[in-house]
Amino acid sequence: MSDQYIWLLWSSTLVAAWLLLYGLFPAQRAIMLRMALITAPLGLTEPLFVPEYWSPPSLFDLARRTGFDIESLLFCFGIGGVSAVLYPLVSGRSVTGVAPAERGRRRHRYHRLALAAPYFSFPLLWLLPWNPIYAGAGALIVGAIATMLCRPDLRRVTWIGGLLFLGYYIPFTLVIELAVPGYIHRVWTLDALSGLFIAGIPVEEYLFAITFGMYWAGVYEHFAWLRFTPARR
Repeated sequence: MSDQYIWLLWSSTLVAAWLLLYGLFPAQRAIMLRMALITAPLGLTEPLFVPEYWSPPSLFDLARRTGFDIESLLFCFGIGGVSAVLYPLVSGRSVTGVAPAERGRRRHRYHRLALAAPYFSFPLLWLLPWNPIYAGAGALIVGAIATMLCRPDLRRVTWIGGLLFLGYYIPFTLVIELAVPGYIHRVWTLDALSGLFIAGIPVEEYLFAITFGMYWAGVYEHFAWLRFTPARR
């Protein structure tokens, strides 16, 4: 298969996985759809990463000509909806509303600021002399820390959600590299990265996956004033 269609195949596979989970778990459909629609526009940030992080051949060669591409929107749609529901799917825990008395506690004065922390911190981190993928991961870490400080009850969700999304995301990348050997070396700007690999995948992909999962795992509950019920014994 031509390299031009690999990025489309990869992003479309993630959307197909989203559709499968959407069909299998009706109770999570509303969250999946809302979060996918929120994260899809993040694909418009692709010009910040092309060609500094990678330069994927895309439909109509849009990524290399303009920085924008259709595949990035599909990619962000697929991963956003899934990362938000992996924890409840695996743990089997449901949610309940945060009590009004808890909402009035002092730390919740920074509720909105904590939610928006990645968006404020990314421009500042992007100005530093390093690859933008590290700025993105750093902003997600800031967001995860802000979530845990504002909502200590989401600490477990944050850490486990990061690991779950890492375990979900990396196999998709591994399959692409196995199916199209050398694709990563042809597309990623490896000279600008750490040069570290795990199973043939740049360590930066692992960094992206775990930090993305950490932040987005609890965003919906944080925003909607929900908490997970205690685990059944």
